[in-house]
Amino acid sequence: MDCPDCGSETLAVTVPAQYREDLPGEETGIALCTHCLAMHPAADPPAEPPDFQRLSDAMPSNPDAALPMALLVGLLSNLALYREEISDLLGAVERAGTDPLLVLDRLARDPELAPETDLAGRRRQLEQLI
Repeated sequence: MDCPDCGSETLAVTVPAQYREDLPGEETGIALCTHCLAMHPAADPPAEPPDFQRLSDAMPSNPDAALPMALLVGLLSNLALYREEISDLLGAVERAGTDPLLVLDRLARDPELAPETDLAGRRRQLEQLI
């Protein structure tokens, strides 16, 4: 599936039940754009977890941190609407041993990405949340 926003390749992910309540819609998966980081529902995602570093080297290599981090990035475009869900995902990333704010800093500086959301601005807002 290509990104409907920018036409770039996407990374499809099956979302485990523990995180599905944090996502809009009823789909079992998401697709994250490898260029603009937009998140879209994916009706038939692969069963195996992907290599999240295909999005960026800034993403955690640990899947226990990478999946909630990817979901968090996907929800950042609607911080006001998904504030509680984002807060839960921040906690999951931290419990997995990764600093989510540092990941956002690195994603914001990645020259291969053109995020649809101002990650540096959202990072400052997230600091106020936590």
